[in-house]
Amino acid sequence: MSTPPPPTKLLFHHDTSLATHTTTLLTITPFSSLPAPDQFLFKSPPTNAFVLTFPSTIFHPQGGGQPSDEGHITLTSPPSVAFSVISARHSITNPSQVLHLGFFCPSVPPPDEQPLFTPGDQITQTINANLRNYHSRLHTAGHVLGSAVRHLLESQIEDFDELKASHFPDSAACEFRGLIDSKWKEAIQEKVNELLAAKMPVEVEWWDEEDFRREGLERLIPRGKDGEVVKPENTDGGRWRVVRIVGAEVYPCGGTHVERTDQCGEVRVRKVGRGKGCSRVGYGVVPGLEG
Repeated sequence: MSTPPPPTKLLFHHDTSLATHTTTLLTITPFSSLPAPDQFLFKSPPTNAFVLTFPSTIFHPQGGGQPSDEGHITLTSPPSVAFSVISARHSITNPSQVLHLGFFCPSVPPPDEQPLFTPGDQITQTINANLRNYHSRLHTAGHVLGSAVRHLLESQIEDFDELKASHFPDSAACEFRGLIDSKWKEAIQEKVNELLAAKMPVEVEWWDEEDFRREGLERLIPRGKDGEVVKPENTDGGRWRVVRIVGAEVYPCGGTHVERTDQCGEVRVRKVGRGKGCSRVGYGVVPGLEG
């Protein structure tokens, strides 16, 4: 039985400000040689695409409602060969490993030439910092929206709860159990504006089950469809990463965030939709604050 590859250390879990990182290339695989389940993760991969893995990464893989980071990878010395990363995803066949999909710039050499990168090479990862900041603003804004809706409606709607969220630019929305009338849209917007103006700190903490219970938030312990606790993977010490908007809400979350709520910029509450006992509140952030 082959030894499973080591888990990828997710550096953005601990420091979201990292825009560059030097590490070692573990593997480089032509996209066509990936196991089928991993190939299905990526839509319309470019011709001559490769997938790279590393012991650690600053690239946020798509997941948790947040899009993938993009950027590039170069040899540390000499830094002349560039690999463009267009998507990062957690592997299906080895879930603790992050796959970095991309292509060499300007193109891959003919097959009979030596590969541009080889396992063991020292490389430098660089993310698109403006895109990361945009995604972080969207993600924090989603938590602000969820907090605003809970504050306003938890006692107004029977069996209310937050369900899931998307923080993609074109489809950002939070979903809730219970039917939210569209008349609440203005009040939700006002509460969102209040939380943004308060410049609330956004902090990352690491919790075990007892931390959730001590905070009176046992309902937030991640569970599967069978109700069993889903143990955290790829984290230090086997604890869950949680994001606290100080003075508002706490969410189990593996995504990236801004440091204060006002750094989201303007957040616009969009359509409030309802159906099958649930509601979906769309939102967006005004682009252009990315530096």
